[in-house]
Amino acid sequence: MTDEELKQLVASNARAIQALTDAMVEDRFAQQEFRDRITRLEDVVERLTQVQEGVTNLLASLDDDRPTIFRRLMSIESKVDQLLERQENPEES
Repeated sequence: MTDEELKQLVASNARAIQALTDAMVEDRFAQQEFRDRITRLEDVVERLTQVQEGVTNLLASLDDDRPTIFRRLMSIESKVDQLLERQENPEES
């Protein structure tokens, strides 16, 4: 192998090594970006789970309060009916 061929081989190897190094750096950046996105996704899933738990608790609370709400509505309806009867029959009061 001549001196010139050896220089070309060394230069070619240097370029190949540099290209591999650049590719490794890009891969590391891509991996870090992927990790960051996974972390953000995990955070979003956690917040979504909290929202879902809140909605479930709210619905359970509404189910617990429903009988009270119905009793109050029935009471209001009864009072409105009484008032309407009084207006229709003012002489009976």
